[in-house]
Amino acid sequence: MSSEPNLSKFATGSHDLPVTDALAAFMATQWAPSPLPDLGPVSAAAWTPRRREAVSARFPGERLIVPAGVEKLRSNDTFWHYRAHSAFAHLTGSQLLEAVLVFEPNGSGHDAILFAHDRSSRENGEAFRDRRLGEMWEGRRPSLSESSELYGIATENLNRLADKLSGASVPTRVLRGVDPRVDTLVAGRPEADAEFTAYLSELRLVKDAWEVEQLQAAVDATTLGFQDVARILPTVIGAPRGERWVEGAFNNRARIEGNDVGYNTIVGGGAHACVLHWTANTGTLNAGELLLLDAGVEVDTLYTADITRTLPISGTFTPLQRDLYNLVLSAQNAGIATLRAGAKFRDFHWAAMRTIAAGLIDMGVLKTSLEEAMDPEVGLYRRYTLCGSGHMLGIDVHDCAKSRAEEYVDGTLAAGNVLTVEPGLYLQPDDLTLPEELRGIGIRIEDDLLITDEGSVLMSSALPREADDVEAWMAEHAG
Repeated sequence: MSSEPNLSKFATGSHDLPVTDALAAFMATQWAPSPLPDLGPVSAAAWTPRRREAVSARFPGERLIVPAGVEKLRSNDTFWHYRAHSAFAHLTGSQLLEAVLVFEPNGSGHDAILFAHDRSSRENGEAFRDRRLGEMWEGRRPSLSESSELYGIATENLNRLADKLSGASVPTRVLRGVDPRVDTLVAGRPEADAEFTAYLSELRLVKDAWEVEQLQAAVDATTLGFQDVARILPTVIGAPRGERWVEGAFNNRARIEGNDVGYNTIVGGGAHACVLHWTANTGTLNAGELLLLDAGVEVDTLYTADITRTLPISGTFTPLQRDLYNLVLSAQNAGIATLRAGAKFRDFHWAAMRTIAAGLIDMGVLKTSLEEAMDPEVGLYRRYTLCGSGHMLGIDVHDCAKSRAEEYVDGTLAAGNVLTVEPGLYLQPDDLTLPEELRGIGIRIEDDLLITDEGSVLMSSALPREADDVEAWMAEHAG
């Protein structure tokens, strides 16, 4: 006769002491009322209804499910800092843990229902017993009625979601891969779910006025972070892990001004600048070399900036560095000049790459004609520039990435798009096609731009781009 093995003896379990009956009874009494102060709608609540209306109109008669997501495990029983899924935040203005937005068809449209955790209870002990959800462990979360007032959406307790979705005959679409528990509640419709995911991404392609304000706030905060870096840079030249000092200075500003960084800060000194996504940031910043800083503040509403500047660590460019920097700046200017509503999305990339390729030919690095270099079937110039020259920007640093190609990379620009233009030149330290003096130099210049009918608005204009202006700005902020 077999029995289930007792595996609990092989694990320590909680390191906290057990809760006695006497303690539980004592903890359940004598708590003062503590409603959220100054409760009122979040700023996004004036804009989210029209976004939900667009979703409702696109999928009439179907139930639609958009989860906020779950915590991501970092190690053992500790988790990464929680961030709600971008589609959920865009439609609700909320960052509630494990919440789920349900569009319930009602015959003439949809009722939006926010399924969420209620406030943790003092009476049943959840507030102090539950290390994951209890407010004495993780902080105060709003009650269901408070959530309804904050986000302007009807609320129900999350523990009713399974019953709501069980046995439903209503055709349902789910934003999948966000909350495993939600995925198991509804049978998949792969093509329908993929279409839903794409649409939620495409819904963010054109930003409303509130979103533009949030992005400008993120850009302005990022500008302050770059100033912080310029201020400390002279003091960390030659210091071990000087790149980490720069990362810390910028990331400190991101936490003060907003929610966090919008992506892992890239701090590439010297040859590290040739690694497009260098985030180890373990290097020394050496006098006479360049520093590539790619960073963005994510504000509390989760919108992020994405700006890159390449700075001379000693404060002034060498003649060779200046020539290469000006080539990249010319490429960026050529790309920016193409931006306007109705232009093809790829136009700015091709304009920038044509400038880069011409410069490489003039330098004798590329030994071919410009026409051959720009032939998509050849593309040899990409050895030295490698990646695309920009992307949509918003509540994700690479916003709208699940959109269909015809609506994004193969489509046309529209007023209200916000994107980056970021050509680069990456001359690898071991590239034998290059003369030795060019090896190990990486340069990228990246700015955030709002598309208009007439052209574009340079949202990050407070950070200089011209070489002389960069040097003057560094001297001004060096303290």
